[in-house]
Amino acid sequence: MITADAAIVDHARGATAVLSIDGAIVLVGDPADVHADPRAARAKRIDWSRRAMVPGTVNTHNHSFQSLLRGIGDDLPFLEWRDKALYRYSPRLSAEDMGTAALFAFGEMLLHGVTTVCDFYYLNAQGNDNASATIEAAKRLGIRIVLARCFYDWDGAPAAYRETIPQAIANFEALSARYQDRTRFLTNVQPAPHSQHGATPEMIVAGADCAKQAGVPWHIHLAEERYQVDQSLQRFNLRPLHAIAELPVDMSQMIAVHGCWFDAGERALLAERGGSLAYCPGSNMFLGDGVTDLVDLVARGVKVGLGTDGGCSNNRVSVFDEMRTAALLQKVHRTDGQAIDAETCFRLGTSTAGETLRLPVGQIAPGFRCDLVALDLDDPSLWPTQALEKNVVYALSPRAVTDVVVDGQEVVANRRLSHVPLAEIQARVGQLTRDWRRD
Repeated sequence: MITADAAIVDHARGATAVLSIDGAIVLVGDPADVHADPRAARAKRIDWSRRAMVPGTVNTHNHSFQSLLRGIGDDLPFLEWRDKALYRYSPRLSAEDMGTAALFAFGEMLLHGVTTVCDFYYLNAQGNDNASATIEAAKRLGIRIVLARCFYDWDGAPAAYRETIPQAIANFEALSARYQDRTRFLTNVQPAPHSQHGATPEMIVAGADCAKQAGVPWHIHLAEERYQVDQSLQRFNLRPLHAIAELPVDMSQMIAVHGCWFDAGERALLAERGGSLAYCPGSNMFLGDGVTDLVDLVARGVKVGLGTDGGCSNNRVSVFDEMRTAALLQKVHRTDGQAIDAETCFRLGTSTAGETLRLPVGQIAPGFRCDLVALDLDDPSLWPTQALEKNVVYALSPRAVTDVVVDGQEVVANRRLSHVPLAEIQARVGQLTRDWRRD
């Protein structure tokens, strides 16, 4: 049983207790009432005095290995960033290196209050060895993971990324059989055709078919850069989302990533077909991609979840930070301070992000997994505490995150990772990247 002096459940409230059994929340309420429940007698007690309890944040889009490249591709145009950072260094990484990258990225995320991460994973050279090393690193840290295994067959990409359609299907099915957790949802595997330029139409259909057979969503980068719209028009005589709609795929299970250049017709189509969006405002700003019309998508009822994207295209890995960025970017883009509010952006990083990934996370409510974050009420970034939810979105300092629980287990306590020493991660990252340089 976890008790805190304040909480954000469906809204900001006072003292709150949460009782979980086997990682699932069974009761939320006044501490005295929860304590009186007979089931609480056997529960471990965690006291978050002078802390606010909030749902663990959900990162709907990331590339964990890119944290190793932080600083190398900064301040470059998109294609130059891709060629000088991603394509230069990523093909040389081994499965052990990928484990190091995952410990780095996911460990930092936990310290920022991320409890679920979707890792869009396209380093396929070793079959499933790299993906398995990444999942094992997540398990060691205790973070909840969706491994979005990439389907990638563009011959212009490094060989380390590419597979044939039969290879991609077989490797996805093997990884899913090994790791798909349909009870506690700690490890999840979902297919991810890379993009229109990274996957042929046949490869996209193969990924969507695997999703349908596995009963999970599928992910795809779409309309991130303006040139990608031009490419789609040249190749298919259709804008990106309309080209996808022409394929025999279930768009209601699709999670489009970015959508910066979706026009009104594409946004209407996404809503009509029941598709979702992983929105990465920090990365879109960092790379100069463009501005996704989040306000219109939300108004149309599209499920949107926030993502950080990779650690070399943002370069932060905090969903709390993305909440603030999303709000401010939409306000200035529309020149309207009321374009979107803090409460909506908070949900984009918690409850609707969980819905986007089709996981029972992101809410403090019975039936959801017990993923919680403690925020220090004595940190000045949360003062005055009467405006707690707005302060979390607009003012929160990373130092205010003190404790993190995933599936009922402490994974950060008193601002320290519980299972992996930060010094170990630092040493491994330093050794791996010691000779990496920006030209």
